Amino acid sequence: MRPTEELKAEHDGILVVLEVLDRISEKIVSAQSVPLEHIDQIIEFFGIFVDKCHHGKEEDFLFPAMQAAGVPKEGGPIGVMLSEHDRGRRFVAEMSNLINAYRSGETGSLHVLTNPALQYSDLLKSHIWKENDVLFPMADQKLSQSEQERLSREFEKLERERMGPGTHEAFHKMIDSLSEIYL
Repeated sequence: MRPTEELKAEHDGILVVLEVLDRISEKIVSAQSVPLEHIDQIIEFFGIFVDKCHHGKEEDFLFPAMQAAGVPKEGGPIGVMLSEHDRGRRFVAEMSNLINAYRSGETGSLHVLTNPALQYSDLLKSHIWKENDVLFPMADQKLSQSEQERLSREFEKLERERMGPGTHEAFHKMIDSLSEIYL
């Protein structure tokens, strides 16, 4: 499997979690009860799977390889993707802060959490489309077979080191469980 195919497969799971987040946000807005552990699981997924693992693969390996192959960072798609990764991190941090504030007794913060949640969802859906339809085909064109094989090895190593054994599978179980509840 090419590295970009692996990233696209990860996008599929991320999109499912974003749909779950959208449904949870709808429930919160309509004053329906949502278990806080579901929100915690989603925030953890965004922090570990999306940011440390998925974005890590892109930022540490794919984007530098593309730059080495002649794709500019500044004024090009890589710069846009990096900027969007940073915006996403701020939304996730805001969601985390708001859920913590809710636990500390600020009851209105749960309703406020839907703002960064929906903004993050919109950002990531657009971001994923750009990567799948623009950036990844560019990478497939620019990167040699041997470079793609190297990236695949680096992706495996990153996943082992940053997530640890069984974490990827645990997140897939969480995705399946939350999908059954909300989708």
